[in-house]
Amino acid sequence: MSQDGIDLDTSLGYLVKEASSALRSAMEEVLRPLGMTITHYSCLELLAQRPGLSNSELARGAFVTRQSMNVLLQALERNGFVSRPAEPPLGKVLPTSLTAKGRRELAAATAAVRGVERRMLEGMTLAEQDAARRALRSMVRALRPAR
Repeated sequence: MSQDGIDLDTSLGYLVKEASSALRSAMEEVLRPLGMTITHYSCLELLAQRPGLSNSELARGAFVTRQSMNVLLQALERNGFVSRPAEPPLGKVLPTSLTAKGRRELAAATAAVRGVERRMLEGMTLAEQDAARRALRSMVRALRPAR
């Protein structure tokens, strides 16, 4: 193991983590007044784009454990943001759907999050934004296990 360590000024991994942390903080800041966490927002956004996802699928998409997602889903259902059938239509999976209230709350949160993303991309041309997306997708592909 080298004693030199990593040069944090030039380490892409460190910079990606720093950007992720800054993005998370900015998102938390705009979601907090709406009574939402990032996981809450992520869950609603996933359900809007992919209705009927299971607890496990939502957990994977929001980067949390199944247990954490189950607790969140119970709270979201209790507060009228999502609905789940009392009995699974097939097997053991309880598909989850957004309610009208959930869609309204998501619309406000999405607008706030889009504002954060616009701020993050200020000063970048469309070409630079496209190049950043390609580079990040490439990094993700390189680090994910082959399926």
